[in-house]
Amino acid sequence: MNIFESINESTTNAVKSGENYVKKTEEYLKLKIFQQLSFSLSMLVKIVLVGGFIFLGLIFLSIAGALALGKVLDSVSLGILIVGLVLLLFAVIAFLLRKKIDKTIISKYSKSFFD
Repeated sequence: MNIFESINESTTNAVKSGENYVKKTEEYLKLKIFQQLSFSLSMLVKIVLVGGFIFLGLIFLSIAGALALGKVLDSVSLGILIVGLVLLLFAVIAFLLRKKIDKTIISKYSKSFFD
């Protein structure tokens, strides 16, 4: 075997190894994308389901609380007003804490994304 055949064989082996590496990397990336998409979709479905039921529950609790408070205060409209103001107060608190909420969500999601 002369030196040119040896170089040709080494080059062929290097090309095959490179092609194999690219192929395996592509397969890995496809699996990683599938994992992240399925994780995101399942998380979204869970959030919508649980969030929807919590939202409905809060609506009914707010109505019941407003009616009960109105009965105690002898004014249904005053009870509804107080409950509405309490809900607005919660909204303002959530708005003020939005950056902290974003950081928490991003840090927890980034752990699952980059693992």
